This record gives sequence, C-alpha cells and structure tokens, in this order.
Amino acid sequence: MTCCAPLVREPLSAEDAVVLARTLKAVADPARLRLLSLVASHDGGEACVCDLTEPLGLSQPTVSHHLKVLVEAGLLTRDKRGVWAYYALVPGALDSLAGVLTT
Repeated sequence: MTCCAPLVREPLSAEDAVVLARTLKAVADPARLRLLSLVASHDGGEACVCDLTEPLGLSQPTVSHHLKVLVEAGLLTRDKRGVWAYYALVPGALDSLAGVLTT
C-alpha cells in the first residue's frame, strides 16, 4: 500500500533531486506560474507566444525565455508553426509534481 509521497517514503536519489530541483526552480518564478496558468486556461489548452506577452506585460524575448525554461523542465510542450511557437501543458506534468509533494 502506497501511503506517502516519494519524498517521505524514501530518500531521493541524487539524480531525482536534480530533476525535481529543476522543476521546482522553473515554477518558483511568478511570471512562469502565470504562464502555466495562461497556457492551461487558454482556448484549446494551448497558446501562442504572441497571446502571452500582453497579459504578462513582458517583452516577447523575455516571455520566450520563461517558456523555454518551462519546456526544459518538462512542464510545457512547444510546437513551432511558421514564425510562431505554440505551447501546451504536458499531460500529467502538474499532477506528477503535486504527487511528489503531497503526503
């Protein structure tokens, strides 16, 4: 019977700690948290970078940087269409993160 989150069930390996730290660092930024929310709540569950700059009040290069960090952390996917990139949540990524932290 699984009763506890992985963090309290057994010690994290060094490799798992690096992966988890990268993910937590990615979501520890207010702009990135807002980006996750904006993408997840956007029509169709995906958003173009062009849809995200105005709500954040940040420049396109800054938004693109934050999105790149979220993609590298495994939280978003990126689909290039012409000159624009579209982002969507990785299915189950937030549930997986929550599962690691929930006791």
